[in-house]
Amino acid sequence: MKDYSQNQAPLLEALEKMKMRRIVPFDVPGHKRGRGNPELTEFLGEKCLSVDVNSMKMLDNLCHPVSVIRDAEKLAADAFGVPQAFFMTGGTTSAVQAMVLTACKRGEKIILPRNVHRSVINAMILCGAVPVYVNPEMDKRLGISLGMRVSAVAQAIKENPDAKAIFVNNPTYYGICSNVRAIAELAHEHGMLLLADEAHGTHFYFHDQLPEAAMRAGADMAALSMHKSGGSLTQSSLLLLGPRVSEGYVRQIINLTQSTSSSYLLLVSLDISRRNLALHGKETFDKVIGLVEYARNEINAIGDYYAYSRELVNGDSIFDFDVTKLSIFTRSIGLAGIEVYDLLRDEYDIQAELGDIANLLAYVSVGDRPKDMERLVAALSEIRRNYSKDRSGMLEAEYINPQVICGPQQAFYAPKVSLPLAATVGRVCSEFVMCYPPGIPILAPGEQITTEILEYIRYAKEKGCSMTGPEDMEIERLNVMEGTL
Repeated sequence: MKDYSQNQAPLLEALEKMKMRRIVPFDVPGHKRGRGNPELTEFLGEKCLSVDVNSMKMLDNLCHPVSVIRDAEKLAADAFGVPQAFFMTGGTTSAVQAMVLTACKRGEKIILPRNVHRSVINAMILCGAVPVYVNPEMDKRLGISLGMRVSAVAQAIKENPDAKAIFVNNPTYYGICSNVRAIAELAHEHGMLLLADEAHGTHFYFHDQLPEAAMRAGADMAALSMHKSGGSLTQSSLLLLGPRVSEGYVRQIINLTQSTSSSYLLLVSLDISRRNLALHGKETFDKVIGLVEYARNEINAIGDYYAYSRELVNGDSIFDFDVTKLSIFTRSIGLAGIEVYDLLRDEYDIQAELGDIANLLAYVSVGDRPKDMERLVAALSEIRRNYSKDRSGMLEAEYINPQVICGPQQAFYAPKVSLPLAATVGRVCSEFVMCYPPGIPILAPGEQITTEILEYIRYAKEKGCSMTGPEDMEIERLNVMEGTL
């Protein structure tokens, strides 16, 4: 058995050795360590281009790792306390899709909340799995969807004992956590896998004052965005596996869609970031928790805004709250979250993570500084003073429970017709409509279009939300299934 130390970074060390050998490249990529594209090299730097390389024997191969990538993945698994970790270069979208494709085949059921990321529904389109939605509770004041109640999951299992898996967000974009441990126990009692979207929960594994990490709570697979709170490069993620899942089968599933030319820039960023978290994660997230707590207190002292935290916890639909999430309710100053988001960017050169119709999310992580938090607080104070207005007429709901008429695969591939928005009421949608971020569909394939949903879409467009999904880029028309079901 090979000895591993979290001080090691096998991929980093292999790339450094490769650079020292000054190998003449007669392989791809064609820029040949940057020499063939001087403008790109000038912009990104020679150090970056010199390690933008292809798989070779000394650097291993992500599709079938036998040396340094295998060692780096083993160190990641040890750091996160799981039997196996996979490096993913297609973002957490690819990790989420690998989980669903591993657990479900065509016609098989998966129990999940409706406020999942679009990648989950995309996976069901690909494999033909059938969703059994547990509609989350709503916080009517904040206009956000919450977690799944354990009793609601138990009822879904009772009504669908043949389901193959349960899917949970840990946490949601806004920081809300379900009772993952209780849901995992229910899943396993009934022979189901528990899959966790931890795109926003990498830090849970490295601090005891944060919500329980899914794999420690009994999940069988978890998808982590290392590039969000873990410090790696955008599009680099991890897929964690427990003992109930076959490592070999999961790798086969991953290789169905993952590139055979995975970026070593992304891979080495995972290796370096894993080492940093394993060695310094506790102190790093001590700092993040402190920064957010300071900002939360200062924002709440401004007046009208509400930066919420663990006071929301109710032991069920809000089992816990991620205190690193700086989620701010803005509707009380008469502005939608997206309006505050736009003002921060356009007037104060501050880029927030998310603005919806009622909330703003400022994502705070390993690279933030106290002076950045002070600048954000000062800008929010000025926005309240200079831009607040009467809140009457503002739309209340952030999430509308849809009526599912058929599975997403059936609707997506069915014969369809394009209609103006107003003419789609009562029809079955065959594409997505969502604000991005957060990428949670307002409508997904197979769901019935209602007047309330169309009102929400028009309102979100009017407020300036970035709308994505439909074939019609202007979102004046929607594709619906031909005829009726």
